[in-house]
Order: sequence, then structure tokens, then C-alpha cells
Amino acid sequence: MIALVLLGIDTSGKTASAAVCTENAVLAQTAVYTKLTHSQVILPICKDVLKSAGLELSDVDVIAAAAGPGSYTGLRIGIAAVKAMCFALEKPCIGVSTLEALAYNVSLHRGLICAVMAARLNLVYCAVFRSDGKNIARLSEDRLLPIEELRAGLEAAGEYVVTVGDAAERLDGERFLIAPPHLKLQLASSLCAAGLTKEPYSPDKLEAAYMEITKAEKDLKK
Repeated sequence: MIALVLLGIDTSGKTASAAVCTENAVLAQTAVYTKLTHSQVILPICKDVLKSAGLELSDVDVIAAAAGPGSYTGLRIGIAAVKAMCFALEKPCIGVSTLEALAYNVSLHRGLICAVMAARLNLVYCAVFRSDGKNIARLSEDRLLPIEELRAGLEAAGEYVVTVGDAAERLDGERFLIAPPHLKLQLASSLCAAGLTKEPYSPDKLEAAYMEITKAEKDLKK
């Protein structure tokens, strides 16, 4: 059986990450916390992980992208890069929720997982999942909530919850367990793991899920 090869690209947050994965292995991965724009680093990172894996871009079967929520600019950069590669190579793609991919960082935890990312003011992007130690089941849609409302809902569940994402520390309390630093932020290998549970599709269908209107759209409404 020929292994399906995925290239995963995540530019949704403060890290830029790319990975080459199969169903059973991470062949290569890089995650860089950088002050440079993702447009400056993501394609060189992709080139490096493919070289480390001993592969060419043409060897990749599917390309996965973080589809949001997250940084408007970062998401546009990653999705544009994935679309360009897929159209050029006539390859299918997969768009993965950033929050779902984050949950896969801590999939070994048996129980509740809350992926939470900073939005604006006291709001966070969040989604709740349950893991059996391997497989992730979604318990809520991706949402934009006040942090207090999210905390109250999770505390009402009466279970320990592993929190992951750049706003994980904002869920404080004895029932919240924060993911360790090396697993807290976006990893393209987790994006690939989530992508393997989904059906690939044509790159013309790949769109960002911003969950909030962009600044330009806000300005137009003034």
C-alpha cells in the first residue's frame, strides 16, 4: 500500500509551521516563532521540510492549510500559497480548522480539550473536543466568545480540561491544565493529523474562516 503524503502549512498564528507527513509518520517538520511576515518565511520552510524528507513537491499527494480562525493576514498568506501550489501541480487540498489542529497537539490526553486563541479585548476563538487518547471528537463548533463565558461553561462540565493555544493561560483554575510550551502553539504535523480525517477537494473551494469581519470591511461600514 502506497502511503499518502501530506504537506501541511499553518500560518494562522505567531508561528509559521510546515510539515511533511504520512498517516503513520512525521517525515519532517519546522515551526518558527518569528517577527518576520509569514510571506517571507513559509515557502523557504516548505522547501526545507521537503528536502529534509527527501521529497520533491511533486511527490506530495495533498496539501493541507490552516483555514482559520486566526490572523487575517497570516491566513491569506497560507491559503494563497496552498492554492498556488495545488493549481500548479493539479493536486487536491484540505482546509483544517486552526482550533481542531491545535487539539491534535494534545490528543494523547484522554478527556476534554479546549483550543483557545486570542481574538480582541476579552474575546477568544475557541472550540471544545474530546479525545480517547488517539481520536479527536468535536463537541462544539468554532466560536467567538468572551473568555468568562467560555470559562464558566467548561467549569460547569466538572472535568479536567487541557487547554491549548496562545490564550491557554487565560483559562485559569484548578480544573484547567495548560499544554506545555512545545505543544501549545500551532504545529503543521497536527494540522496534517486532522487533515487525514477529511476528504480532499479542489483548491478553488479552499476559503478562510475568519469568524470576524476584516478591518477593511469594518471601515466600509463606517
